[in-house]
Amino acid sequence: MTGASLRLRLLVGTLAWMAIAIALAAWGLRSLFQEHITQQLQAQLVMQLDHLSAAVDWEPGGKISIGPMAADARLEQPLSGLYWQIDELDPKVGKAPRAAVARSRSLWDQVLTMPPPPTHYPEQGYRVLQLRDNQGGALLAVVRPLELPEENAPRLRLVVAADTSLIAEPLHRFTRLLWTALGVLAVGLAVGVVLQLHYGLRPLALLRRRLAAVRAGQATRLEGSFPQELQPLVVEFNHVLAENAAMVQQARAQAGNLAHAVHTPLTVLANAAAEEGGALARLVGEQVASARRQVDYHLARARAAAAVRATGLATPVLKPLGALLRTMARLHAARQLHFELAPDAEDLAFRGEEQDLFELLGNLIDNAAKWARSRVRVDVRREGGLLCFTVDDDGPGVPDSERARMFERGVQLDERRPGAGLGLDIVRTLAETYGGSVEALESPLGGLRMRLCLPLTELGVQIRSDVGLSNA
Repeated sequence: MTGASLRLRLLVGTLAWMAIAIALAAWGLRSLFQEHITQQLQAQLVMQLDHLSAAVDWEPGGKISIGPMAADARLEQPLSGLYWQIDELDPKVGKAPRAAVARSRSLWDQVLTMPPPPTHYPEQGYRVLQLRDNQGGALLAVVRPLELPEENAPRLRLVVAADTSLIAEPLHRFTRLLWTALGVLAVGLAVGVVLQLHYGLRPLALLRRRLAAVRAGQATRLEGSFPQELQPLVVEFNHVLAENAAMVQQARAQAGNLAHAVHTPLTVLANAAAEEGGALARLVGEQVASARRQVDYHLARARAAAAVRATGLATPVLKPLGALLRTMARLHAARQLHFELAPDAEDLAFRGEEQDLFELLGNLIDNAAKWARSRVRVDVRREGGLLCFTVDDDGPGVPDSERARMFERGVQLDERRPGAGLGLDIVRTLAETYGGSVEALESPLGGLRMRLCLPLTELGVQIRSDVGLSNA
């Protein structure tokens, strides 16, 4: 059960121990009841033995007689299961006892086979024996020696016996009732255990939901009322979340400072090269532009990596997408391109930073605008647990054999188009960093479709912008 759930472990352990306890209780109660009814039957036999001892008499003719006794009616019923017998013991050594000189009517034609008499009896004056009748049935018997006061009266042995079925039948009924009662008790206890586990583990379910909310970006810390056993864990986890958020924020600030520190001298170099002419100035300008692109590329990767490790991030997509489409419409106003958002685009949220969303969608929409003849359309859909964007254009499209090369670093399928071949590589790198993907497909508009899938958060977005745009 190494990989089993905590609920299953507790349930199996509790039910197993409960089954063992109930089985032991059943065995113990049955044994106690068996001992009780055995002692009760033995007491009844001793009482009958006392009555028999008081009723025995020795007649002058050398014959044993049995006087009136308060006996059980079963002693008169043949083979009823309750018997008495009197044996005559010869006081002379070496002589065998004479069995059944008197017996109850219930014995009918049977004689109880007795073991040899002992040399002495216990203090209570009788012995308890286990005997067998002629059919092999078990008998519980009490035996007592008796010496009559008359002269020349022989020493007698009095036996009262009962069939052990008198014990077995009530024991069987008790056992059946006992297992029924314990079965009902076991079912009740099992239901109680399940309810107790459900109630007792509810705080863990709440903790799991709060953690899922943090991971999905719906919360930045664990909130809620937790038992005192879980509260230290919640406090420590919130402390870790706060430290992680601080570290991510510090990393972002350092990345921004680095970008500013690098861009400033690059701007100075670019301006100086622009003021000068000649091959050296052009070379410096090209290298400065390349350095800027490399800085932007690696800073975007570092920022995305930090955002992936952060918690509580959630960016509604429609509002920034609307702003981005309006910006693209202004940038490509000279070409009279129409930028539109699908009317049934879903109102979802991206589990990441808004700046990275701008970076991803901006490169894709800008790439579509470079190739489009008149129209670029963007759609947003939920696909499983992912947030998927499609960017379609009505341009010439790209052959299947060339689509994979589009995402390689520095590759431009058409050198006449502006760009350095880094935009789609940045999109692929950022998408993979976030655990998403990007691919090129054939567009229903006739050109190329870019399909970008990113992590989705369940955070409800309240703002929806009107993003049906064109440059008209």
